[in-house]
Amino acid sequence: MIDLRTLREDPDRLRASQRARGEDDTVVDTLLDLDERRRAALTSFESLRAEQKSMGKSVSKASGEEKQALLQRAKELAGQVKSAEAEAEKLAVELEELIGTIPNIVQPEAPHGGEDDYVVLETVGEPRAFDFEPRDHLELGELLGAIDMERGAKVSGSRFFFLRGAGARLQLGLLNMAMQQAIESGFVPMITPVLVKPETMAGTGFHVAHDKEIYRLPEDDLYLVGTSEVSLAGYHADEILDGSQLPLRYAGWSSCFRREAGSYGKDTRGIIRVHQFDKVEMFSYVRPEEAAEEHQRLLAWEKDMLAKIEVPYRIIDTAAGDLGMSAARKFDCEAWIPTQGRYRELTSTSNCTEFQARRLGARFRDKDGKPQHLATLNGTLATTRWIVAILENHQQADGSVVVPKALRPYVGLDVLEPVK
Repeated sequence: MIDLRTLREDPDRLRASQRARGEDDTVVDTLLDLDERRRAALTSFESLRAEQKSMGKSVSKASGEEKQALLQRAKELAGQVKSAEAEAEKLAVELEELIGTIPNIVQPEAPHGGEDDYVVLETVGEPRAFDFEPRDHLELGELLGAIDMERGAKVSGSRFFFLRGAGARLQLGLLNMAMQQAIESGFVPMITPVLVKPETMAGTGFHVAHDKEIYRLPEDDLYLVGTSEVSLAGYHADEILDGSQLPLRYAGWSSCFRREAGSYGKDTRGIIRVHQFDKVEMFSYVRPEEAAEEHQRLLAWEKDMLAKIEVPYRIIDTAAGDLGMSAARKFDCEAWIPTQGRYRELTSTSNCTEFQARRLGARFRDKDGKPQHLATLNGTLATTRWIVAILENHQQADGSVVVPKALRPYVGLDVLEPVK
């Protein structure tokens, strides 16, 4: 959640962020009013409570009519204290509920606008010129005996699939390569839970009551994660870390689950938009003043991975209106998909500043021993979707696919051959 001190000292910063996201900026005035009324109610309660304590001492020393008058006043005070306390608590709950719906403050460098208002920061590599008609990833996957959508739908329903043979080897090799890079870069490898409590999901910045993308298990009051970011964000919840240990970097390997609500009719062919996939996710805990630099590091590690699979890609600076709840800024890396004639997202990295840590109570002690909220960042190193880019960009006329050199030791094959 946003910092109340920032709200009070610089409300125009939040107003500008809301406008950049295309959100209602009048909520800032509502927040300021609630905060002012809550603080006034709390001051009134504390004043009345102090008078009540003082009155107790006076009653014990008084006698006669004076004591009776003091007792009457004490009775009135008790009612006033109770009422003031209730009002302060009520306003505190209203403020907490409202501020919990406000997205992170967008960094001023992020482009304004919606989904199509991104800015291309860099383009790497040139799309390949084929001397034959390229096949899409699903046709290739079927030729290779690597992807089975039909049986996935039979077993689990639409947008589910089997990776088999070369497909399974390709995914395991890809994710192992990503994890090995993360380890060499100083990340602690993690196999994370895929079921989390509602407070963990909400603390990470997801609206558990309204987000139609999330799978929920009502009987257990647990949620399936759409990314290991959720589990890793909750890893240090309600903890105060030793500042000398920072930065802390984790690489989480997990299956991820998304309902893909509202995507009906989009990317229904193949494994671009599915309900279940695997991913290796980087997650960093850093001092707030180091977050912007860490964001660039995460992006550089993503670029290193993309170089290993040898596909053309571009980096975009995501517009404010297309940022998630927690992100203050986000860079996407999009690979060229030949049969679609367009770039599609393979990775993203987000700087969430102190937003998630404040919601989850994740802090560190500064050099003076004072607890401060951490900054959190995340970035994708590899997912199942990468198979789409690898198959399409490295295909040959006979339907075989050349495995990128860096990936070969992890897959155990130089070329994926069509099955007979």
